[in-house]
Parts: sequence; structure tokens; C-alpha cells
Amino acid sequence: MRYVVSLWFFVLFLVTAPLLFTLGAVLFVVAYPLDPDRQWLHVLVCRWCYGLWMHASPGWKVRVEGRELLPKGPCVYVVNHQSFADILAVMGLFTPYKFVAKASLFRTPLVGWMMTLLGYVPIVRGSSQSMEQLLGPCRRWLRRGIPVLIFPEGTYSPGELLPFKRGAFQLALEEHVPVVPVLVRGTRELVDGDGPWMSPRATVTVRVLPALPPESFGPDAVALATRVREQYVEALAVAS
Repeated sequence: MRYVVSLWFFVLFLVTAPLLFTLGAVLFVVAYPLDPDRQWLHVLVCRWCYGLWMHASPGWKVRVEGRELLPKGPCVYVVNHQSFADILAVMGLFTPYKFVAKASLFRTPLVGWMMTLLGYVPIVRGSSQSMEQLLGPCRRWLRRGIPVLIFPEGTYSPGELLPFKRGAFQLALEEHVPVVPVLVRGTRELVDGDGPWMSPRATVTVRVLPALPPESFGPDAVALATRVREQYVEALAVAS
């Protein structure tokens, strides 16, 4: 069944992705004068990715918990990273944000083109300029009132949580905005990293944890990263 489900997902993606890009490009051009932050386009993409692709198999059960905890205005969402399906799962938050992703994704036909239209933020892993690649564009979006979403592990975790990099937390400290932890569970069972094989059955949960207001931060980004990571470890232990 995993081969059937995997084939079905990628056929569905290949058939519908060109339609999404076409609709998105038209919306981008038409709406840009009224919506320069591209929030309408983000809504379209979230509904499409979460509603269609994340529910491609009847055996995939997906739920989002704690949307009421999402703060209004600029903040930094930090999300643990298990597989490429995390990106689709967090689209179910149905809230505006700019997603930070590795630069190579932006060169992918259709997907990368759409990410560019959306104004998402590319970074080159391991580059000496990666911190400024992250901080500069994210600062600009936060100052426009738009949240940013970052995977602080930087890459997929094979099992245990990886150490959290300090960039997301440095950004929150400098811009004096809340950090909002978002816990994703089940995507590692759904798909192994970059795939291609996908399980016919999986239960995926996206859970918003209480925001850390900026007045609760200390001055140290590394200490803040460690503190937030401990929240994830505790939440994952309770969930298991």
C-alpha cells in the first residue's frame, strides 16, 4: 500500500501544482496593489496544501490544536522538523507568516517559483552569511507586522530533537516580538525525510504551545533557544 499511496500523492501533486501556480500567479498580479504583503496568496496556498495535499490519503488523520493561542501581529513561530510533510502540516495553522527555507527549494520548478511569489525567505545552509540572510529579510517582514516561521533545528531530525540554532531567537530578541513554539508530531511516520515512500496510515498533530512574550526573555539567544527546546522535549515526552 505504501507504493500505491506514494504514487497517488505524487501524481496528485504533479497534476494540481501547475494549476495552483497559475491561480497563484494571477492572484499575485491582480491583488498586489491592495495586498503587497501577499496575505491573500498565502491563504490560497495554505488552503490548497493543507486541504488537498495533506489529506491526499483517507488514512492520513491530521489535526491542529491551539489555534486560539496564536498571537496577533508580528512574532516568530519555531517548529520542530521531522520531514518535508511538516511544511504542509503547518499550513493548517491558517495564519499569515513568511516561511524560512533552504535556498535550493527556491530553484525547484513551480514550488520554488510560488515560494518566491509569496516572499518567503531563502537561506544557504552552512554559509558564512546565513545569519544575515535570515535576519535581514525577517526583520523587514516583522516590521511590516508579518510573522515569520523558522525550523530552528535547520534540517530534519532523524530521531531525537537536534540542537536549536540561535537565529530565530536572536531575531525575536532584537525585534522584541514573541516566540511561539509549534509542535509537530507524526510526520516522521508519514514520510521518511524527503521520501519518496509514504505510509498509507498516519496521525499527524500540529499543536501550538503558549507564546513566550518578549518581556520573559533574557538577553542571551542561546539560553532562550535552550529554554524553548526544553519545552519541546517535555511536550514530546508527555505526548509519547
